[in-house]
Amino acid sequence: MDNYQIADSFSLLAKLMDIHGENSFKAKSYASAAFTIEKLPLQLSSLASEKIAELKGIGSSSAQKIIELLKTGHLKTLEEIIFKTPPGVLEMLNIKGIGPKKISTIWKEMEIETVGELLYACKENRLKLYKGFGEKTQQNVIDTIEFYFKNKGSHLYAQVILVAAQVESFLAKIFPGRKIAVTGSFKQQTEIINELEFVIDANLDGIETAMTEVEGFSFKEKNADHIIYNTSVGIAVKLYGSAPDNFIEKLLATSASETFFAALKTLCVGSAENIKTEEAYFEKAGVNYVPAYLREDENLLLQAKTGLLPQIIQPEDIKGIIHSHSNWSDGSNTIEEMALAAMERGLEYLVISDHSKSAFYAQGLSEEKIREQHHYIDELNKKLFPFKIFKSIESDILNDGNLDYSNDVLATFDLVIASIHSNLKMTEEKAMMRLLKAIENKYTTILGHMTGRLLLSRPGYPVDHKKIIDACATNHVVIELNAHPSRLDIDWRHIPYALQKNVLISIDPDAHHTDGLDDTRYGVSVAQKAMVTKENNLSSFNLQAFEAYINKRKSIKNI
Repeated sequence: MDNYQIADSFSLLAKLMDIHGENSFKAKSYASAAFTIEKLPLQLSSLASEKIAELKGIGSSSAQKIIELLKTGHLKTLEEIIFKTPPGVLEMLNIKGIGPKKISTIWKEMEIETVGELLYACKENRLKLYKGFGEKTQQNVIDTIEFYFKNKGSHLYAQVILVAAQVESFLAKIFPGRKIAVTGSFKQQTEIINELEFVIDANLDGIETAMTEVEGFSFKEKNADHIIYNTSVGIAVKLYGSAPDNFIEKLLATSASETFFAALKTLCVGSAENIKTEEAYFEKAGVNYVPAYLREDENLLLQAKTGLLPQIIQPEDIKGIIHSHSNWSDGSNTIEEMALAAMERGLEYLVISDHSKSAFYAQGLSEEKIREQHHYIDELNKKLFPFKIFKSIESDILNDGNLDYSNDVLATFDLVIASIHSNLKMTEEKAMMRLLKAIENKYTTILGHMTGRLLLSRPGYPVDHKKIIDACATNHVVIELNAHPSRLDIDWRHIPYALQKNVLISIDPDAHHTDGLDDTRYGVSVAQKAMVTKENNLSSFNLQAFEAYINKRKSIKNI
C-alpha cells in the first residue's frame, strides 16, 4: 500500500466522521495526517513501525492506523463507519461543492440518501430552503451532479493502464492458447476510457461459457459480436469474438473509427484471412502503417498512401522537465531531489516553476523567497553541472489579466509560465480577457493549462481556442500540454491548429513530487494523437537548444 492509498483512507475517515458528527478534533487530526502523508518524500512502507510515530505531523493514533493499514491492508475504524453510512451518502463525496458538513445536513435533515434524490430535490428548489444552501449553491450542485452522472463509469487513461495489463493476463489464463489483444479506446490512447475492450479468437458462445462464474466478472449484456461484463475493479470489459483467421481484421475494425476502417478495408483488395499482423494488413492495402492512436480521420490514409507519416513524438524524445514544483511552494520534494530524479531519468535540465505569491493556498513565493531560491539554484547548478536547473515561476493570471509580480521581478526568471488558478467560474468573455492579456504580456513564455479543466471532475472555463492560439502565434508564446493525467490541457483536438500556426507545444508534467516527472508519458500519448513531433515540442529540445530558445526569445522581447 503506497502513501496515496494511505492518505486516501485517512481523508475518507475524516470526512465520514464529519458527516456522522463524531469527534471533530479527531476528524481534523486525521485530515491533517492525510495531508502530511501525501506530501512525504518517502514511502511509509519503507519505514520501521517505531519510526512512523516519530514523523512530524503524525500523532500516535494516526501512526497506529498507518501500521494497521500496512500490515493488513484494512482499517477497522474506517470499515465500521463505512458500514453504517448509506452507499448513496458515501457517493455524495464525489460531488464537488458539497463538503461533509453539507452532506450531513442533506442526509440527516433533508432525509436524502442518494445522489439522484439530491438532484431531484435541487430541481424542486428544496435545497435552498435549508441553512447554508443558497440558490447559487443549489445551481452549482445541479451542474456538478449532471456532470458527474454524464461521466460516471468513466476512467482516466492513466488509471486503467495497470488494470488493462492485469485483465489481459487474466484472460490469457481463462483462454489458454488463444490470441488475445487489447483494442478500442484504450489502444487508441483516448484520455477517457469507458470500458476496456479485447479481441479473442474464439466464438461468442465459447467466450460466454468460459466466463461463466469467473470471480470478479458479472454478465451485463450480449450483442451480435461482443459480450460486456461488469468487473470488481469498477470498469466494464467488452470481449469481441473472432474467427482465428480473421483476428487481425477484427482488431483493426475495433481500434479505428468506422470511416477509417471502411476506407482501409476498401484498399485491402482480396481476402484478408490469415494475415498475421496489423502491419501486414496495411501493407496488403498498399498503405504505410498507421498506429491505432491516429486511426480517426480516413483522410490520413491518403497521406499514408502517398508518403510516410511524420516521425511522431515518442516518450524518449523528452529531454527536459518544464513545469515542476518543489517544497518551496506546494511540492513534496526539494529542488535538488527533483533535479536528481530528472538526472536519473537521463534528462538534461529541469525548470522549477513554483507557485507565485497570490497562490497563498499553495505557499506561493514572495519576492524575498524568489531571491533566496534563485541564489540556491545558482549554487545547485555549480554542484550538478552539466545538468541545469532553470529559474521559473508559475505565475497566477490575476482577475484583471495581469501577472503576479512587477516587471522587475518577472525579468529575473529564465522563463515564466502563466496560468489561471482562481475565479474559475467565469464567462468566455472574462476568461478570454484574462488569457489574452496574459499572452500579450512580454514576460509570458508559456501559457499553462489553457482551460483549467480537470477530467471527470471539472469542465474547463469556456474559451475560444482559435483566438488563443492566434494570440500565442502573434506573441511567440508556447502552449503547454499539461501532462498531468487529470488535465491533459490543451485538449489534443486543438493542437493541429496550433501546429498549423507554428505555435510550439510544451509537454510538461506539472510535477509536484519526483514520481510526477513520469507523467510526461501521458502528455506524449495524447500529443501522438495530434501528430506532434519532437521538433514542435519545447521539452524535446536538448539543453543547448532549449537555452538558445529562451535566450533568443528574451532578446526579441527586450527582456
